[in-house]
Amino acid sequence: MTAWLSFLVVLLCGWSLRDLVVEACTCVPIHPQDAFCNSDIVIRAKVVGKKLMKDGPFGTMRYTVKQMKMYRGFQIMPHVQYIYTEASESLCGVKLEVNKYQYLITGRVYEGKVYTGLCNWYEKWDRLTLSQRKGLNHRYHLGCSCKIRPCYYLPCFATSKNECIWTDMLSNFGHSGYQAKHYACIQRVEGYCSWYRGWAPPDKTIINATDP
Repeated sequence: MTAWLSFLVVLLCGWSLRDLVVEACTCVPIHPQDAFCNSDIVIRAKVVGKKLMKDGPFGTMRYTVKQMKMYRGFQIMPHVQYIYTEASESLCGVKLEVNKYQYLITGRVYEGKVYTGLCNWYEKWDRLTLSQRKGLNHRYHLGCSCKIRPCYYLPCFATSKNECIWTDMLSNFGHSGYQAKHYACIQRVEGYCSWYRGWAPPDKTIINATDP
């Protein structure tokens, strides 16, 4: 028994902290509009460099970016040069490629630095839909006072006039869903919030649960 316990202790001590926290990053699904409205900074940028900073158990990755356009955060930081994220994906760090793509990046500002992670909205720019790009330019701003409430099981009902029911979770999970790709929840003149697509007629082949 003593020999077995000794082996077990050696085995456990041989595991690295990285092994123990693999897949520790878990994010709640968030509609792109909420990701936009809840972020301090929203930019379109190209990564032109990266450097591993020696802080924390795995370090912090500092990405140098060339900012193409800012959609949110003018008053906080009109120009972003660096984006910081955890170096480990298990701690929600993001991996961005250098000198290859333009990215949409959302993040929070802490002590004068912009931080992002897997639970923030980031995406290669050419993968965004036309509606998402229009949302970034104008429509998401109109809905920051609205509440997007996720629906996991039918039936789902709005409980107040400023709610839009988000049903992507019924068939998808998160940003890849139909509403996330094509709709914004905006406030109407009457004070009610409702889904808005605008650039094309609603898709009548989709049931009402997923095509408001």
